[in-house]
Amino acid sequence: MSRLEIAGRALERPLCNHCLGRLFASVSRGLSNDQRGALVRSSLPDAPQPPANVSDCHVCRGLFLELEKFAELSAKDSTDYEFSSFLVGTKIDTELTEREEVLWAEVGAKDVESIKSEMNREIGKLLEKRLQKTVDFTNPDIVFLIDTRFDRIVLDVAPLFVYGRYRKFSRGLPQTRWICRECRGKGCPRCGGKGRMYDSSVQDHIGPIVMRHALGEEDFFHGMGREDIDARMLGNGRPFVVEVRRPKKRTINLLQIEIEANEGAKGVVEILGLRMSNRSEMRGIKESTHPKTYRVSVRFLGDFDHGKLNEVVTSLAEKPISQQTPNRVAHRRADLERVRTIRSIVVEEVKGREVVFVVEADSGTYIKELMHGDEGRTRPNVAEIVGVPCEVVALDVIGIGDKES
Repeated sequence: MSRLEIAGRALERPLCNHCLGRLFASVSRGLSNDQRGALVRSSLPDAPQPPANVSDCHVCRGLFLELEKFAELSAKDSTDYEFSSFLVGTKIDTELTEREEVLWAEVGAKDVESIKSEMNREIGKLLEKRLQKTVDFTNPDIVFLIDTRFDRIVLDVAPLFVYGRYRKFSRGLPQTRWICRECRGKGCPRCGGKGRMYDSSVQDHIGPIVMRHALGEEDFFHGMGREDIDARMLGNGRPFVVEVRRPKKRTINLLQIEIEANEGAKGVVEILGLRMSNRSEMRGIKESTHPKTYRVSVRFLGDFDHGKLNEVVTSLAEKPISQQTPNRVAHRRADLERVRTIRSIVVEEVKGREVVFVVEADSGTYIKELMHGDEGRTRPNVAEIVGVPCEVVALDVIGIGDKES
């Protein structure tokens, strides 16, 4: 069937030019569907004119008369937000979309575009002119979700992401807020009514400050792994990304934020290298498998042959170890066996029964368990090789082997 025959069959019912043009949307470029519909209509002898009252259109019932209204509502609802790009999405009455699909089937149209797609595009074009901002189909700052049935606009505001690194000097500070598992933040005897297990965290020293500057609603902290609460994070610092939900500002003073964070957390946490980030980098940080370097102080529970320390180095350096999920985290993690490689291990200092090791290991290696063995759940281990039980006195992360280190 020719396209003119399809058009003739379609025009057996009243159609506006938008709805006629959409039947041939993929045939040519450079025309709007409204223009394309007018061209198709003019190519047919004795073709009926568009309905005098566009609300009588068989498909859209005059919906395209409301384009300006939807653009105006969207622009008004976004006045409090700073953004440079956007996208439009619409919800169309199912009665209209069903009528459109029936029309396609009845006339045999194959080169079609949906009413929803055209509405999105045409409202987007109006908003580009009105707002002087660009449509972005990949990573828009704001998505206007327009319910055309009830003239309702919902703004889907993209989060703001800020990258940085932190050093942690406290041995009693978690990386993120630790909500009480029993009361889920409501407050109970276990958490002393506070709803959380620790009064502060690394997140608390940076997340709320970024959120305040961005006029956001909620902050999240994504670290490149995490150290134990009683371990310090030294060296080049641990990479992180702060995510702020529904920010009203996107141009923020990162230098001022860094100054405020470090003034408030002096002696506990140091924030450095803040810059803008994105969702892709945030995901990469969370999924990273970069090696880590540690300094670990160990106390042996009895006298031992210091010559065994050489055996520790030769037995572990550049060798794989097997680690069953440690007893100390078994309540919150699956009981699995993990194979990790100890890339290097060096004896840095020996004082009687106390030894300081510097260890570089694969991401995800449990260093404390590498030392004491965790009742045989990590093998081989330092205590096993030396032949004397030991305990970890102090643990520091002194290097993260990422590209920016």
